[in-house]
Amino acid sequence: MVAAITPVKKILVLGARGMLGHDLQRVFPDAVLRGHDVDITDARKVSETLREIKPELVINAAAYTDVDGCEDHRDHAFAVNGEAPLYLARACRDTGACLVHYSTDYIFDGTQKSYREHDAPRPINAYGESKLLGEKNIRETMEDYRIIRTSWLFGTHGKNFVETMIRLSREMPEVRVVNDQFGKPTYTADLAQKTVEIAGLTPGIYHITNDGICSWFEFAQAIIPNVVPCSTADYPRKAKRPAYSVLVNTKTTPMRPWNEALAAYLKERTT
Repeated sequence: MVAAITPVKKILVLGARGMLGHDLQRVFPDAVLRGHDVDITDARKVSETLREIKPELVINAAAYTDVDGCEDHRDHAFAVNGEAPLYLARACRDTGACLVHYSTDYIFDGTQKSYREHDAPRPINAYGESKLLGEKNIRETMEDYRIIRTSWLFGTHGKNFVETMIRLSREMPEVRVVNDQFGKPTYTADLAQKTVEIAGLTPGIYHITNDGICSWFEFAQAIIPNVVPCSTADYPRKAKRPAYSVLVNTKTTPMRPWNEALAAYLKERTT
């Protein structure tokens, strides 16, 4: 068993300009931040960056998260979500750094009502396939890793479901949202804070979300007044979505309920 790495002296955050990355900046204020200036699909660049910075902890928040876009751009999805984690794992292994990497509920097929960390993945779309490859590459390459699976992210520095609902509510008399897909909304500010704890725990896979389960329709009901339910069959998308992608956290204390996190997010976006 690899020893916990706290206290950490030097941290590198990749994908620092994204929605989660911005919140990671808050909880790791002394971290070295890298965004598009580091192409994580370039193995040589990744290796050079880690040898130059010499971090003890690397947090990878960089990903291609357009679920439908992954169907059209499979090569790009697998390069960013699948192969890049291999380059990061090799570089971390060679420099002695711990790697924290974020994965997704979409590695599961949705045929179970919930999923624990040890349940067998079976993705049903290109996004899930690419993210699962990234997990596999990390696990097979290094020992000192923390893979954090999460779901339905929303935060103040990026496009997300909450902002889409607010925009559509202003533009349309009714907003149709599916009521037969269930998961756990997660506030990136809470996820970033929880990452501090996870980095100090033993290596492995962690399911980290805000607490509580809802459908996309129920999530939307908590955001806007003019939402109406529909089925997945009524609202087809390019990428197939799992009906149930509920991640069960069996390894750490739960985070606050998603509706409390949503209230905090809505308050922050107006201040």
